[in-house]
Amino acid sequence: MTFKRSLLTAALPYANGPVHIGHLAGCYLPADIYARYLRSKGEDVKFICGSDEHGVPITIKAKKEGITPQQVVDKYHKIMGDAFKEFGISFDIYSRTTSKTHHQTASDFFKVMYEKGCFTEEVTKQYYDDEAKQFLADRYIVGTCPKCANENAYGDQCEKCGTSLSPTELINPHSTLSGSKPVLKETKNWFLPLDKLSPKIKAYIEQHKDWKSNVYGQCKSWLDSGDGLQPRAMTRDLDWGVPVPVKGADGKVLYVWFDAPIGYISATKDLTPDWKKYWCDKESRLIHFIGKDNIVFHCIIFPAMLMEHGEFVVPDNVPANEFLNLEGDKISTSRNWAVWLHEYLLDFKDKQDVLRYTLCANAPESKDNDFTWKDFQAKNNNELVAILGNFVNRTLVLTHKYYEGKVPEAVEYTKDDLRILEEISKAPEKIAAALDQFRFREALAELMNLARMGNKYLADTEPWKLIKTDEKRVKTIMNISLQITANLAIVCEPFLPFTSKKLFGMLDMPALKWNSAKHAHNLSSGHKIGKEELLYNKIEDPEIEAQVKKLQDSKKLNEEQQQSQKSEVKSQKDEITFDQFEKMDIRIATVLEAEKVAGTDKLLKLKVDTGNDVRTIVSGIAVYYKPEDLIGKQVTMLVNLAPRKIKGIESKGMILMAENSKGELSLVSPTREDTNNGSTVK
Repeated sequence: MTFKRSLLTAALPYANGPVHIGHLAGCYLPADIYARYLRSKGEDVKFICGSDEHGVPITIKAKKEGITPQQVVDKYHKIMGDAFKEFGISFDIYSRTTSKTHHQTASDFFKVMYEKGCFTEEVTKQYYDDEAKQFLADRYIVGTCPKCANENAYGDQCEKCGTSLSPTELINPHSTLSGSKPVLKETKNWFLPLDKLSPKIKAYIEQHKDWKSNVYGQCKSWLDSGDGLQPRAMTRDLDWGVPVPVKGADGKVLYVWFDAPIGYISATKDLTPDWKKYWCDKESRLIHFIGKDNIVFHCIIFPAMLMEHGEFVVPDNVPANEFLNLEGDKISTSRNWAVWLHEYLLDFKDKQDVLRYTLCANAPESKDNDFTWKDFQAKNNNELVAILGNFVNRTLVLTHKYYEGKVPEAVEYTKDDLRILEEISKAPEKIAAALDQFRFREALAELMNLARMGNKYLADTEPWKLIKTDEKRVKTIMNISLQITANLAIVCEPFLPFTSKKLFGMLDMPALKWNSAKHAHNLSSGHKIGKEELLYNKIEDPEIEAQVKKLQDSKKLNEEQQQSQKSEVKSQKDEITFDQFEKMDIRIATVLEAEKVAGTDKLLKLKVDTGNDVRTIVSGIAVYYKPEDLIGKQVTMLVNLAPRKIKGIESKGMILMAENSKGELSLVSPTREDTNNGSTVK
């Protein structure tokens, strides 16, 4: 089918941290290359993205940093947006899911489906943290993966083996909020009955056998699994997100994977009043660029939502990439094992295209691939500098030297010249054929083949020698070399936009579009080119060694922290019997009075109500608590400890304290407000 227009989306990144090279290689760079390519062809295309600001990782980050979720998303939305722009990712809009437009769009989308009866209301048992007093979203639950035994699997997915999970499948689950084991508690939510929609989804997937094998294969695996598709909750018991717009849904928000992809729609709304032309016209093509961990959501769940809503086109293609590793190890944000885009842009100023080239050349299109700093250096020095840069530099330098910077006239063509001119014309077709199939590595290789051909042409003809005996022949050689240079400027733009702009500047000509590259004569005889300059500079060993050391230092620090955490936990004491434990009477008490013990820095004299009596206790906590701060506080105490005199004061019992790795003490207090004095601790 021929489409009138294309809408390209790149996965909305979570606004809980910066962008790293894994993100770029996964979807943002291929999406940008494709968008630039379509624009250069003169097609009607919109390229959409924005920050996903409602995911549970946002609230986890906020708790960790001691700030609000809004402060988290504001911070990282700017960092990511600025880095994308500086790197040359040419979004038509970079929006965000906390915008008013998005909240309204997501809310309206849900209401349409709700009113059409697309959801089922179900009361289910979900994990609840008794200590934190809240239901736990999937990412607030961590446990052992039943598939690969990874002890840090999330309640929705194991990031080690990639298996999608439900929280109840985890072995030994615990809450990331309190560390305690969650309990199952009943709650009502609205579910999308994917099981009933399965025939419709299967038919949709079967229509797209031309998708990349990794995408089609993963979809088929989900659909053909023993359990098949299961209903999935589209709402969550949280306080951060888009409120569920129906009665009886207080304290609930839209599930982030219902909310986030609608962000593509709301961003398009903010971009253009003609947004429906891209979302509702059957002659519009919707393409999602994502990483492989998002395949199920973009190929099954979101299309199901769009089909049930009924007003929107469904994705025509989802060219997902696999994962990019770093120096032989999986990229990990928690271990800081990553190359962060904003840091790269500081360390390698004006070298955006070097990273773009390396990531595209190593794109994990069909299997996981690896990024190494040594390869990055080699790609720059041995390919960009030695092939592309060398050809352009020699061509422009010789043009200035022999013809005062004016394009010489091609006087007479040899058979080899005609073959070269034909190859110049064919190059854009070869590159386009690969891009149309989302084979970006192949397309980049064809681009470099054009530069290689130019280098070989100069090396074979040797105009610097021939100028002494056949000036007429040299004019033709240099004309053809300049035509190659002009066409390189055109076809490299999607991949290397900064290089393209620089090349057009050196040729002193306006930027030409893709169709112009089909012609081998884009520079007229007599045209005065601009001053030549190096396209790329060599990257020296010390620069690379600094980056490798940066990673190694990060790895070492992480290992030291892990070892420190292990060593901070004291060894378990000798085992005791239950009868021995039963002899200890541990109860809740309330501090009635508190004062410092004269002549000491650490001791406080406390009067406490144990529920049975009021007694005096001497406790060494004056360093951590002021007397006035303790009055009225509930504490945990050992009430049947034999009395002893401390500084002449009889102390009857002991306050229980928790000691951290720094030796600092804190009270162990009950979290329930209705815990009475005298309540026993078991």
